[in-house]
Amino acid sequence: MSLSTEFERVSLPLEYPFTIARGTSESVENVVVRIADDEGNEGVGAAAPSSHYGETAATVEAVLPDLLSVVEEVGEPHRLDRIERRLRETVERNPAARCAVSIALHDLVCKRLDVPLSRYWGLDPEDAIPTTYTIGIDDAERMREKTETAIERGHSKLKVKVGTDRDEEIVSTVRAAAPDATIRVDANEAWSPREAVRKIDALAEYDLEFVEQPVPAGNPEGMRFVRERSALPIAADESCITLSDIPRIADKADIANLKLMKCGGLREAKRMIHAARAHGLAVMLGCMVESNAAIAAAAHLAPLLDYADLDGSLLLADDPYEGVPTTGSRIELGELDRAGTGARPK
Repeated sequence: MSLSTEFERVSLPLEYPFTIARGTSESVENVVVRIADDEGNEGVGAAAPSSHYGETAATVEAVLPDLLSVVEEVGEPHRLDRIERRLRETVERNPAARCAVSIALHDLVCKRLDVPLSRYWGLDPEDAIPTTYTIGIDDAERMREKTETAIERGHSKLKVKVGTDRDEEIVSTVRAAAPDATIRVDANEAWSPREAVRKIDALAEYDLEFVEQPVPAGNPEGMRFVRERSALPIAADESCITLSDIPRIADKADIANLKLMKCGGLREAKRMIHAARAHGLAVMLGCMVESNAAIAAAAHLAPLLDYADLDGSLLLADDPYEGVPTTGSRIELGELDRAGTGARPK
């Protein structure tokens, strides 16, 4: 068997400017990867790089030729373990680039077998949990409008970005606009440990589910300090990147937040899920702002999760790819009527 590969950079404008504690984005760049066999099957994946983790679209494009040469040399897409091991040996960092290749390979393998990815893994699509929809930082009136629009679109679970000097105003505004929604907040490392404890005490009055990454990842003892005193459960995101981080956060957080673009691929994500369970952690799968060419694959892991934050494609003004069907917050894996991840051009 022979495999052919290609990739292209795509610029994706967002529906709204998206602000978190670290800054604002109006568009994102993904790099789409395609891997085809000699029988006419094609797998699609994408990288959604984050400069916070040292990656850009340019660095992804720089390493993809080496990564895709590994795929072509192995030549057998079903040898996923061998290929992903060699990808790590070839490019140690650049997890989003490796992830794009991993997703495209899994999509190709499942199309060759004519099964959806969740069935390939033996998962029950009916166990897929709902996703949140993220409300970025903005002025109070715009946050109220965005919240009301999200609720009108059927999103019953919201994630609210905080990490400002007006966090209580932000949360109170969203709660007033969505009195019945499940709400969690994400500080993106913006608080000091003592500030986090104070703010969480105040924000807990708004009936929140949990708090994500309250303090910088470089302050693990600060995370422990917050968790021991927090009125709400604590999720680790920037502190939880790869498999080796799971035991390090086990006594400092209640929830491990995985992302495919942080860990480098689907097989590594599954290993992290099982490791987190073994360490007594609940499991969340998040995402970057990304096309369905990437996020469709993440949706197939939803039956294994406690929490999902897979709204990256929903934040786009227009996604060139379709993915797993969704109804508001619901990930409708059981409604997927095609093999692979479900990603396909519109």
